[in-house]
Amino acid sequence: MNANYQHIKVIGFDADDTLWVNETYFRDAELEFAKLLAPYETANKIDQELFKKEMENLPLYGYGVKGFVLSMVEMALELSNNTISNETIGKILDIGKDMLNKPVELLDGVEDTLKTLSKSYRLILATKGDLLDQERKLEKSNLTSYFHHIEVLSDKQDTNYSKLLEHLDIRPSEFLMVGNSLKSDILPLVNIGAEAIHVPFHTTWLHEQINENDTQEKAYQTISTLSELKTILL
Repeated sequence: MNANYQHIKVIGFDADDTLWVNETYFRDAELEFAKLLAPYETANKIDQELFKKEMENLPLYGYGVKGFVLSMVEMALELSNNTISNETIGKILDIGKDMLNKPVELLDGVEDTLKTLSKSYRLILATKGDLLDQERKLEKSNLTSYFHHIEVLSDKQDTNYSKLLEHLDIRPSEFLMVGNSLKSDILPLVNIGAEAIHVPFHTTWLHEQINENDTQEKAYQTISTLSELKTILL
């Protein structure tokens, strides 16, 4: 076992884009939305304005597909000066329903890794987003049995993780978090004295992107695939 992790007793996993594909579906939805709004604005402008609207609505709607769809509807009304057709609004709603009905596509090596690690560690799932949607994806993933605890957080700041670990009676020094987002899955854990391993996904939501200065003097490890955890931790 890697000496850096000998003290670890509990491993936390992010879900979206760590265990299964998620962000790709949002990028595809944005392209479809831009096509629908093409009569009113350029694709680049639509993308920029939609992101601004998402950020504006985040405190109200939180993370997830439903808030994303509401932001698309609002943006369509604004860009069309409230002349958007009912048919187009219906197509926007269909984009959201299609996202919610997507099959759960596990990333390479996920189930084998969880199955192996669960024999030596207590595993928990710590994700954010819409509760109903995350529960649905988890059920479809067939991964539930590997986790001792599942938590859907409203956000992933230092305080959110501290409260979660305190609630589960887990010492930060004995906790390792694994996820694809430096902003949400890695840096907050480093800040509270836990360990973290970054598993990058090929695309990252703009809201989750950070600059290099944010990671300076932050101790965490980066791996290419989740399967590497078995070599590192066992």
